Amino acid sequence: MTASLTTGTVRANGVELHVTEAGSGPLVLLLHGFPELGLSWRHQLEALAAAGYHAVAPDQRGYGASSAPPEVGAYGIRQLVGDVVGLIDAYGADRAVVVGHDWGAPVAWHTALLAPERVAGVAGLSVAYVPRPPAPPTAIWRRRLAGVWFYILYFQEPGVAEADLGRDPTLTLRRMYGGLAAGHPPADPSAAVRDGRGMVERLPEIEDLPAWLDRDDFEVSVASFARTGFTGALNWYRNFDANWEDTADLDGARVEVPAAFVVGAEDPVLAFTPADDIGRWVPDLRVRRVIDGAGHWVNQERPDEVNAALLELLGGLDLPG
Repeated sequence: MTASLTTGTVRANGVELHVTEAGSGPLVLLLHGFPELGLSWRHQLEALAAAGYHAVAPDQRGYGASSAPPEVGAYGIRQLVGDVVGLIDAYGADRAVVVGHDWGAPVAWHTALLAPERVAGVAGLSVAYVPRPPAPPTAIWRRRLAGVWFYILYFQEPGVAEADLGRDPTLTLRRMYGGLAAGHPPADPSAAVRDGRGMVERLPEIEDLPAWLDRDDFEVSVASFARTGFTGALNWYRNFDANWEDTADLDGARVEVPAAFVVGAEDPVLAFTPADDIGRWVPDLRVRRVIDGAGHWVNQERPDEVNAALLELLGGLDLPG
């Protein structure tokens, strides 16, 4: 870990959140996705600190050294947003800029929806904001993907996916990080066939780590998931329908705070969470970047471009000194 980064524990919303942070100034919260840790923001932490911001990247609940409540319902979207607001409170800030990647992006977008007075700006990486669907998400996926294997539906049954992913965390993470990055091997058509295989078997074998991923950082993630398992992280996925039921008041809602969206051109998430219509639902979209040659792990694969996009958003905001 770079010397300029420090770690600690913050009490927020009734849980303990392990944080990695750097710098001083206006607060910027960086929310990781699946299956990552706050350390995945290491390049952004340093760049934001150098630019005069207080950058904080928590291990979100269920991950790393943070609390992992046993109940599936403890990972609903309102609880996750509550963690973000709790962090803003814990740092004594009135508002923060909230940035999220992968699963962290919906948390960031929903923080801007549910607590707009606490959000000075919001940025989503990889996952665009989409409005609340007309029916429970798993029902939509089961109808549209009848007969097709889909990882989110595979994640729904407690115990199944965690046994699969946890059997060999080194193999799981190497295949996930390498297989979703730019230049990954072409998709195997059989990966979508419902034939009894788990997720790890469907991911392409990756001989070595991508060039952008330092082996020491990779080993930190492996050791963390080997210790905690994947249940807390998977429980986020098991709340899709509960989140839908719990957000009827957000039907048709738009994200009104200043915003940015960044995605890798080779990100497979674009196939099922398209970003073409984001301007309709995020009217104050000030920065939009599609980064050629980047895959899903865009903030690690292409940190300079991501940092530039975030600093462009931050530079146009009215933030306290």
